[in-house]
Amino acid sequence: MAVRNGAGAKKTPAKNTSNSAKGGQGSSSPKGSSSPKGSQDRKLGKYWAILFWLVFVIVIYGLFWFNRETIVNSVQIIRNERTAQRMARENVPAPVPSPPAPQAAPLAPPPAAPAPAQPALPPAPPPEVQPVTPPPAVAAPAVQPATPAPAAAAQTVAPPAAEPPLQAALPHAPVELRERTLYFIQIDRSGMVFRSRVSRRLPVSATPMTDTLNALIAGPSENEQRRGLITLIPPGTTILSATVIGQTAHISFSEDFRYNTYGVEGYIGQLRQVIYTVTEFPNVNDVQILIDGRRVDFLGEGIRVSNPIRRGTF
Repeated sequence: MAVRNGAGAKKTPAKNTSNSAKGGQGSSSPKGSSSPKGSQDRKLGKYWAILFWLVFVIVIYGLFWFNRETIVNSVQIIRNERTAQRMARENVPAPVPSPPAPQAAPLAPPPAAPAPAQPALPPAPPPEVQPVTPPPAVAAPAVQPATPAPAAAAQTVAPPAAEPPLQAALPHAPVELRERTLYFIQIDRSGMVFRSRVSRRLPVSATPMTDTLNALIAGPSENEQRRGLITLIPPGTTILSATVIGQTAHISFSEDFRYNTYGVEGYIGQLRQVIYTVTEFPNVNDVQILIDGRRVDFLGEGIRVSNPIRRGTF
């Protein structure tokens, strides 16, 4: 019996060791099962990161592709404006000296014309007195030369009729001026396009809207150009008519208004200049653009102008 118990004692540890081995295997199995799952999570994280950056690059490329025309036009506008500014610095315009021309040539010479006419009149009486002493036969020929003398005198007296221009020139001195508002374009260093408000004092007339638009088309002054202001209205544009019906201003431009070399941004800029300038008048809310007196559906590349346009449309 003792032997059996001893053998049983020996067998019992064997069973325990096997159980411990099984327990070891059982305890190690969860660790082994958890490590593959962590590696799978890391792989999925890498895949998601790669997918995110791939989508990001595609989106950036798509935005650039759809806005490539706007980017190219903006770059072209900046280059053209820098070229225009450089040319403006090199070529100094001289439109101001032209007004003194009419003042430098006043109508002072007409008063000098009557001066020689007055000394021409006194010599006429002596020929009339001399024919009195000779016989009548001699007096007859003397009368004939006397008759042309008054005619010549009349011709010399005629120049004083040039004096009225002096009186007509006087009313131009006290010209009444009124402040008007114009809008030009300014481009900053980053290429952004802004509208800039400018005040001008223009002569008062029966067509204030036409005068204001003509000043707008003429472009910024020298001082305004030094501030970086430009105009995007195509050169050669003229105003054919400007009328207000209700609260809508109907502005008819020449055909040159349809051709802008700056692209979409140029068309939007020139429309903003016109609309903001015209709507400064208190009785105007919107503007109907006309070309040669007729409506057109589009201006440039898909910019609709068939209906009246107001501030904030663009």
